[in-house]
Amino acid sequence: MTGRLDRWERLLERQMAAAPYVLLVISAVLSLAAGGSPWITSGLTALAAAWMWLAPRGAAGGAVYVAGLVVLIGALCTQGVWFASFFGFTGYLHSWQYLKGKWRAAGVTATAAISVTAYGGGLPEPTPSEILTRLFFTAAIVAAVSLFSFVGEVTAERSTERKRMVARLEETMRENAGLQAQLLVQAREAGVLDERQRMAAEIHDTLAQGLTGIITQLQAAKQAEDWQGHVDNAVRLARESLAEARRSVHAVGPGQLEAAPLPEALEGVVARWGELNKVRADFTVTGTVRPMHPEVEETLLRTAQEALANAAKHAGASRVGLTLSYMEDVVTLDVRDDGAGFDPERVRDGGGFGLTAMRKRVSRLAGTLEVESEPGTGTAISASVPAVARG
Repeated sequence: MTGRLDRWERLLERQMAAAPYVLLVISAVLSLAAGGSPWITSGLTALAAAWMWLAPRGAAGGAVYVAGLVVLIGALCTQGVWFASFFGFTGYLHSWQYLKGKWRAAGVTATAAISVTAYGGGLPEPTPSEILTRLFFTAAIVAAVSLFSFVGEVTAERSTERKRMVARLEETMRENAGLQAQLLVQAREAGVLDERQRMAAEIHDTLAQGLTGIITQLQAAKQAEDWQGHVDNAVRLARESLAEARRSVHAVGPGQLEAAPLPEALEGVVARWGELNKVRADFTVTGTVRPMHPEVEETLLRTAQEALANAAKHAGASRVGLTLSYMEDVVTLDVRDDGAGFDPERVRDGGGFGLTAMRKRVSRLAGTLEVESEPGTGTAISASVPAVARG
């Protein structure tokens, strides 16, 4: 639509540029046909055409050009009224186009006075009625030309404003295209980073914990007479770690949650951990048990596994307790031990991938993770996530 309007505007501009010459030729032909002087009419016509073609029309030369044009119109009107009928419109158009302010009215009035004089057959009789009649027609022509020229000027200004708006819109569209491409690149990079973080957390929660357990069992087998039990535990841990690694690669949830609900899965994790580490481990459920969203259950299970792994590696505890609490708006997992404890501020500032991974998992679900511990007093970890029901 915009392209078609632009073509129409360019066509109109070419027609408006050619119109004065066409009107001049028509006026000259009709005047010659009516018996006008061939030499004078042809000479004045050629002079008017040359003036319109060559005379400067800039800011400084516009008044000179219009003054010369009005004089030529007056001279041509002495050769025939047809110049007032046709070529006289050029005086109106160019007076409004190339003059400003009150000079516009002066150019239009001069052209109108010449045309009315030509129509009247010469200067008016020195009578009030004749003079008033000529003034009336002159004023009417000036008013009509001013009105239509003003409307045309408003239309032209609207067209210019539309072009500016289209140019700004095109520039905005180009900027939006660039921003969209940038956002796509950033989204792709964010997706890659998120997947790397997911894989890092999964590897830490499955392979790293499994390998740590295997090493612990093999070291115990070297020092124990009943080494077969420790080796069997190491083999079982290796198989479980391999299965969890495959699930992590394919972004599949933990196998414990596929085989049993969250409370039963946690109870099994706690029982196996207690057997492997020869530590008393208790598990308690409070509230009304109900199925949660898979991500909620996976986050709580992984948090429990990481907390138990940390207790086995660092706490040296003799007792560990897990409590899963179902409340109206949140589900909370509390893990407590009576081990060596630590300084949470030091761990927060100096490392601790396990705690960092737990915090990221919980915060991804708009949950909170609180750690309370002091050296020699044990550790308590509390993870709370929204109680988003399954389905």
